[in-house]
Amino acid sequence: MSLQATLDAFKADFRSGKPPYNAAPEIHAITERATAELIASGQATRAAKACDIAHTFSLRDGHGNWVSSSELLKKGPLVVSFYRGVWCPYCNFELQALEAALPMIREFGANLVAISPQLAASNQKSVRVNHLSFPILHDPQNLVAASFGLRYALPSYLVDLYKSRKIDLPAFNGDDSWTLPMPSRYVIAPDRTIVYAEVNPDYTKRPEPEDLLPVLKQYRNP
Repeated sequence: MSLQATLDAFKADFRSGKPPYNAAPEIHAITERATAELIASGQATRAAKACDIAHTFSLRDGHGNWVSSSELLKKGPLVVSFYRGVWCPYCNFELQALEAALPMIREFGANLVAISPQLAASNQKSVRVNHLSFPILHDPQNLVAASFGLRYALPSYLVDLYKSRKIDLPAFNGDDSWTLPMPSRYVIAPDRTIVYAEVNPDYTKRPEPEDLLPVLKQYRNP
């Protein structure tokens, strides 16, 4: 099953309200309103795109080690996935799909990192529960996401919903800004040129990992 088919099936089950989800109908209306407003804002169209030069970053992984995009780019292209958090099932499905594609990504000489505003402990949990062999890096206050044009503030009515569902972003992320990155995936060439960009303000939609491969193929060492 493709990644998007998996996400669509999960969404259908969640919307059905059947156990174990038992989500009240108003939850769907609230999240869909927030998604529609984010789409209408046009922010996704202003985010970093193909042919832009990517900002460099140096962030800590779940073990406290610094990971530098500049150092990784010396080895080949870099795949970057912006990840909302371990509390987001759609994001976890995407990480699992990226893990399954990781051997192919590495075959083309590329590295893969995910970037999340959540603290190291939650990033370690994400790695553990999703059985990942690539790092999730902590992006304090979504500053790297902001440099890519991805950071957005949750509307107050969505903050209220998250609080009612015990999704405490200040606790997860270590700041009280109630901001998230739009789920996004990039391929950055060794010269820092963005050669692939997928940004979607609808968090239930994600590109297939295989979509990266034609772009990475051109960087395979002979």
